[in-house]
Formats: sequence, C-alpha cells, structure tokens
Amino acid sequence: MSTRGRRHRIIVPPLVGLLLIAVTLVTGEIDQPDQTDRGFLSPVASGDHGGSRLAANLGERGVLVQRETDTVRALLATRPGPATLFVPAPELLHPRTVSYLGLLPGGTRLVLVDPPRRVLAAAGLPLRPAGRRWAAQAVSPHGVDRPCPLAEVSPAATAAVARQRYAPTGAPDSVDLCYGGGLARLPGAAESVVVGASDPFRNGRIDEWDNLAFATGLLATSGRVIWLDLDGPAPPPPEPSPAPTRPLPDRDADLDERADPEDADSGGNGETAPGGRPDGEASGPGGRASAGEPNPLWSAFPAWFWALLLQLGLAALLVAIGRARRLGPPTPEPLPVSVPAAETVLGRGRLYQRARARESTARVLRTATLARLARRVHLPAEAPPATLAATVAAGTGDRPDAIHELLYGDAPRTDRDLLELAGDLDRVARAGESGPAQPVNPPAQPRLPKPRSEGDSR
Repeated sequence: MSTRGRRHRIIVPPLVGLLLIAVTLVTGEIDQPDQTDRGFLSPVASGDHGGSRLAANLGERGVLVQRETDTVRALLATRPGPATLFVPAPELLHPRTVSYLGLLPGGTRLVLVDPPRRVLAAAGLPLRPAGRRWAAQAVSPHGVDRPCPLAEVSPAATAAVARQRYAPTGAPDSVDLCYGGGLARLPGAAESVVVGASDPFRNGRIDEWDNLAFATGLLATSGRVIWLDLDGPAPPPPEPSPAPTRPLPDRDADLDERADPEDADSGGNGETAPGGRPDGEASGPGGRASAGEPNPLWSAFPAWFWALLLQLGLAALLVAIGRARRLGPPTPEPLPVSVPAAETVLGRGRLYQRARARESTARVLRTATLARLARRVHLPAEAPPATLAATVAAGTGDRPDAIHELLYGDAPRTDRDLLELAGDLDRVARAGESGPAQPVNPPAQPRLPKPRSEGDSR
C-alpha cells in the first residue's frame, strides 16, 4: 500500500467523525426554537413551539389564564390579587420595561423562561448564567446535598430544565437552586423563578419526561396566570413619572390614551375561563399579523424534517465518496476506439487486482478454459465435471482428481495462488491442444471400377 493510501486511511475516519458531530450539533441547534420565532410559547399557538397544550391543561385544573399582548397591561393585571406572571420570551422585553419586574406587588410569582443576562441585571435579580448546553438535559429536581424546596414541582421526578444553568451573584443562601441549577427561585413577598429551558412548556416536548407536571405545578400555585404573549420586540413604555421609584401606577388616563382603540374594543387583555379559549386574537401562526400570508414550503414541514433530509443527503454523499464510483449498477458501454487485446487484458487485470476480486478472476479464467477444453475433446458444455476431468486427464497425462480440483476447486486466497492457478490452466489448455485428441478417421471405402461406356474397346 502506498504512503498516500495509508495517509487517507488515517485521516478520513476522524474527519468523517468530526463531520457527523458537526451535523448533530447543527441539527440540535435548528431544532431548538428561538424566542423571536412567531408563536413561540403562545397560549393560542398549536404548533410544536406553542403553548396551547399547557394553557388547556391549566384551564382543566381550574386555573384562570389571562393572555396579555402588552407588557404594561400585563404588569397592571397582577395588582388585583395573587397571580403568576409568566414571561416565556424575556428577550423581547423592552429595556425600559424590564426594571418594572422588580416592582411587582406582594403575592405575585414571576416566571422567566431562559432570560438573557441583560434581563437578569435590569430586573435586579442576583443571578448570573453559569454554563449553557447545546440541548436541554432532563435532571432530577433534588441535588446531592439538599432537596428542592419547591413543593409544587417535587412530584415531577425528572424534567428537561437544565439547558441554561444559573448561579447566585450574592450570598448562596439567598437563592434556591433546583434541577442542577436549571431552576432558580428568589423568595420574597413577590418571588421570582427563572427556568433555564423552554422544553417543559412547549407543545412538542411537554409529554416528555415529567415536563407537563413540572410546568403545570409551577404556574398553578396562585390560581391565576397572566400570560405575556409578545409577537415581537415590545414597544417602549410610556414616559416615566417624576418619581420612578414609586410602585406601579394604577390604570390611569395615560395608559388609556396610549391604548389603541381597536385593542380596547377587542379586549386587549383577553381572558380564558377554566377550560375555555382566549377572547383575544392569536399571536402565533394564524393571528392577525399572519392573516392572508401564503404558507411557504419551509414552514409547511417541521424543522426536524429538514434536518433529517440534510443528514440523509450527507450520508448518501459520504457513501458515494467512499466507494469512489458512480451510483447504480455497472453499465456495459462500447469502446470509443479500438484497443489492442494485450492492453485490454492488462487493464482489466489491473482493475481486478485493485478490487481484489480473486474469486471473480478465477471464475473467468476457469470458464474460458472449460469452454476451450470442452470443444477440444468434443464434449457438450453441460457435461458432468467428473467426465470432463477424466477426458482432459487422459489427454494431458495428469490425474483426474488433480484436473477436477484445477477446474472446479475453491477460489484462491492470495495473489500468488491466483497466479499459480492461471499458469496451471494455461498449461492444461496448451497440453490439450497438442495431444492426440482428434476424431478417428472413417475407414476407406473400396474403389469400384468405372462402368464402360459404349464404344469402349476394353
């Protein structure tokens, strides 16, 4: 084997392995939704990335789900009493609105799903990201040294929460960490809960592990959920009052003037009764923003379909490159030019040698030799092997069992055995040509006298 061939055998397998790892990482990243996607964790979106199944399950348990599409209205909706403010897309919050999250009234639970670092800092939460995985990991809520203090999620033995892990920036006892750091709770009059992955809330993943029990238990503690459903980046809030540190203002004339008349008529704070459907318009696919738009082919199939199609294409390409031949069975084609017989035989032999097709080569040589010998000894092509071997041995002087092994034996194991087989077959064929294997001449007929013609004097 040449040095180039050995180098390829050493380099190609690791490169193929790295390519498969890269394809797996890219596929996993494609499968993970983004908070800016339309309909992401929307209570009225029924796609894989929506949250309609979670909203329906909360309604079946008697929890009032109130959908809000405006950040300020969602904050104001928490004031009548204990409520859970669910923010599934903190990345879309306006920077000037995030600071209001720290002014929620007592008895309110704030649930943030995978918030970025700027949201944690602007909301005044003493947390920092401590490591991120490329996919969510299903872990147990309890740690090695301490159990999870959240009784409402303890029945969920395992949930896919640990994609983004968190660590406290202040005293370790000020933060309750569960699920390996994928869930962080900051207790207080208005407590905050940060979840490091969206998988437990999504329609496509809510049935995996104990995701449904986790998401329902986390949001159903107060009996009322304010679901902030943003279609895109939130607009800036109204200009702040001269006293920015006072609690959140009640519903006043400024907010009423800011509100759109169409939103006021249609009920911008659409409510969902237990087991019912929201009254507001959908923020996901099929809502007002997407009405009349054609459904493109890319969105007609889920993301995993395109990822699988890409992997199959790459696998087919790798197989084609590895075999270094065109796809499909070989097709005989006429030679474009006349090639000398010696060059044709030499080229075909080199192809057999490169493919290490010793069995095929031996079969071709034996078939050609059997055809020549059968014609030489005047036997049909379908003659029994024992008869043909005995007849050929009688003409060459060899033993019949040796001739039988030569013509009908096993395939050679090495190139040396193949070379010896070719030489023996050539010797037997030439010996048969020079032997007395000629048909017997018929006996001479006696010569008859010619009849005499008329007028012959004899």
